[in-house]
Amino acid sequence: MRVITFGEIMLRLAPEGYLRFVQASSYGATYGGGEANVAVSLAGFGVDAAFVTKLPKHEIGQGAVNSLREFGVDTSLIVRGGERVGIYFLEKGASQRPSKVIYDRAHSAIAKAAESDFNWDEIFSGARWFHFTGITPALSDSAAAICLSACKTAKAKGLTISCDLNYRANLWSREKAGEVMGRLMEYVDICIANEEDASDVFGIKASGSDVTSGKIDHDGYKETASALVKRFNFKQAAITLRESFSANDNNWGAMLYAAADNAFYFSRKYPVHIVDRVGGGDSFGAGLIYANLMGMDAREGLEFAAAASCLKHSIEGDFNFISADEVKKLAAGNASGRVQR
Repeated sequence: MRVITFGEIMLRLAPEGYLRFVQASSYGATYGGGEANVAVSLAGFGVDAAFVTKLPKHEIGQGAVNSLREFGVDTSLIVRGGERVGIYFLEKGASQRPSKVIYDRAHSAIAKAAESDFNWDEIFSGARWFHFTGITPALSDSAAAICLSACKTAKAKGLTISCDLNYRANLWSREKAGEVMGRLMEYVDICIANEEDASDVFGIKASGSDVTSGKIDHDGYKETASALVKRFNFKQAAITLRESFSANDNNWGAMLYAAADNAFYFSRKYPVHIVDRVGGGDSFGAGLIYANLMGMDAREGLEFAAAASCLKHSIEGDFNFISADEVKKLAAGNASGRVQR
């Protein structure tokens, strides 16, 4: 059950606690990034997970490699070269003040990588699954071309391909995202999105919902998932559902449309008090991948993925340090948070 993920891992710099950037005199340093977060989650579940990227040979690049190795991710396929590791600065929000992210990732090693850097036929040897996000092809035209090459090879070798749309407005326009992602979606089996991604990338909007007020209309999301599947012939389309009351308190859940059964499933809704929301969608994606690999049915798989993501909101940093057993207990209804002795 080997899974390959491909993307960018960045250095995360964050002020202590809830300090604002203008207050900070020091920053805590960790690493993270969409596909790297998925690989760490899967490794924690006991899956053979490998992360593919390009990183400089210097010590900061090695620090990123070490952060993945520490948690069981196979880093042997990472290409070394280039000049810099992308950076993002995170200011954690509180109450009605939202979190804020500032990126410093231009000209990173992966953004400047070439198609010739990656031998996908060798990379996918023995693999069963390939995962990427919409962030990676947004980094540069060359990164988009690498993603397309990877998808073509993965499909030819019979791998299941999943993608989290993860639209980032500061990386590319809606028009460019729709054009590039539309080509990539031809190869994707399982699509993951949040309440805004489908609208921003493909103009498919959930009617009756308003993300700014926290209003969610189930019928609108059914329409969104159906439209995605109809356009791209996905086997599954999953949408995470966040009802945001403040930066600290959300309701969290998800829905899944299983095309083969023409059936819609909605997970349990979790009230979460947020420690760190970064990586919440990535942990959901990892949960859904794991559920499919384990042969869970659609409803069970959705509940596992939603529970995994719920627990991630309680973990500092991008990575989700949660075991499959902990997820299963929450999915089964053990949500009290009582001390385990």
